[in-house]
Amino acid sequence: ADDGVDAIVGLVLAPHYSRFSIGQYTGRAAAALDGSGVPFRAVQSWATEPALIDFLTDQVATRRAAMQAAGHERVRVVFTAHSLPQRILEGGDPYPDQLRATAEAVAARCGLQSGTDWELAWQSAGRTPEPWLGPDILDWIDGAAGELDGVIVSSCGFVADHLEVLYDLDIEAAAKAASVGLAFDRTASLNDHPAVMDALAGRVADLANGGDEDRVDGLADTPHDANSA
Repeated sequence: ADDGVDAIVGLVLAPHYSRFSIGQYTGRAAAALDGSGVPFRAVQSWATEPALIDFLTDQVATRRAAMQAAGHERVRVVFTAHSLPQRILEGGDPYPDQLRATAEAVAARCGLQSGTDWELAWQSAGRTPEPWLGPDILDWIDGAAGELDGVIVSSCGFVADHLEVLYDLDIEAAAKAASVGLAFDRTASLNDHPAVMDALAGRVADLANGGDEDRVDGLADTPHDANSA
């Protein structure tokens, strides 16, 4: 604002909106600009951005076909995102529905049936006394023992390769799957995938050029209200 910019656009590199994550980040940014005269706009959610769905669809279809070709017929895809405290549900936070929207879009493209071919789970919960959203992916794998031949985790809530993918999935979840006799694979992280980056850049440009501010379906309050979380 001190440099005289005309507008500021925020983009959180996580696809799924929650008041406890994206809502807080954009809320703090908006509060910092209060009284400056510089408008702040934000990409509130990109859970069903077509380029993201294209990327995930290709990943899921390719890895599922490979696992079945290897002789694992009973394969299920599990879509995961970072768990949050379960108390977010008390206020009707849309976060679980956002994850489901991504999963349903990919499943529809891949011809997967809910409950048979795909499910939702959570991962990377914080170590606090309060309950977090579940089932945790490790518990889910335990429960699938004897029912399935293989599991493919699509960690669609995470954009880049980092600890919560490379350790929580590639090491912990893979070891858990091996211990109960399940083949294991996961979809690649999108990292800097050109098509997805181009799509996100387009959304930022639209908002920077005065486009309508994004809203999250089902929210009655302003998404970047600093007090909403």
